[in-house]
Amino acid sequence: MTCRCVLPIAAGLAEGPCWWSERNILLWVDIEASRIGLFDPATGNNDFFHLPAHVGAVVPTSVGDLLLATAAGLMRMDPSTGVVTLLLDPEVDRPGNRFNDGKCDPWGRFWAGTMAYDFEPLAGSLWRLDGDGRITRQRRQLTISNGLAWSQDRGTLYFIDSPTLKVMAFPLTSSGEIAAEPSICVQIPEDWDAVPDGMCIDAEGMLWIALFGGGAVTRWDPISGQLLERLELPCRQVTSCCFGGPHLDQLFMTTARREMDAAAIAAEPLAGGLFQADVGVKGLPADTFQVAG
Repeated sequence: MTCRCVLPIAAGLAEGPCWWSERNILLWVDIEASRIGLFDPATGNNDFFHLPAHVGAVVPTSVGDLLLATAAGLMRMDPSTGVVTLLLDPEVDRPGNRFNDGKCDPWGRFWAGTMAYDFEPLAGSLWRLDGDGRITRQRRQLTISNGLAWSQDRGTLYFIDSPTLKVMAFPLTSSGEIAAEPSICVQIPEDWDAVPDGMCIDAEGMLWIALFGGGAVTRWDPISGQLLERLELPCRQVTSCCFGGPHLDQLFMTTARREMDAAAIAAEPLAGGLFQADVGVKGLPADTFQVAG
């Protein structure tokens, strides 16, 4: 497997890629620049929308606009005008926190986790926003809430709290509620000097995990916990991945150049770019946020 840089944008902290199938566009965020990107792989064109707060995740909704998880709470944005509307901020009492990674589940609900800017241990939570606007805390005492994925049979939620170096598997009820305490399904070795970041799942049920500091995206069997494949990138700070393209057979990856000095950037000039690879397997369509009514 080989990857290529399709957008050498030099983002500080590119994250949260999400394939918007209705428009054949890759959505992504540049967290600390407070902007979302809309990238068209067919043309190579990328449009930015700037936001009033740092943004950790963006997903499409069933009515054609975008749902955002930001440092100021959850927002909706009309991509035709750029107008942003604040929905709610469940952590208004924690100004030192921001939303990080987020994704929609197969039931059309949005899950997004928080973290502290200073990486305070156990300061974050995992939240779920339902289509009727109700928000509920799903987990407490997280440090860097990160990758999310759901099994194709809807029976398992996979979740990463990065500093733990683990992927947790939560059993779900038929309506998508967490049914019991999780088990560990993937363990990242400590001697890799990398932490698991964003994550996605392919059509064969295998997990693809970005390794921040590890310069790679790795494919794992969540049942056996076995490492299956490793896709190397030309930069160490690999942040997330998702499947996209008209046939969902392309893996898109985001990277960062956070706190890199001039020498490090010279050694990794493509850091902060968007990458694409044909990995020989298809992904699953990204779920959209289902707006009630």
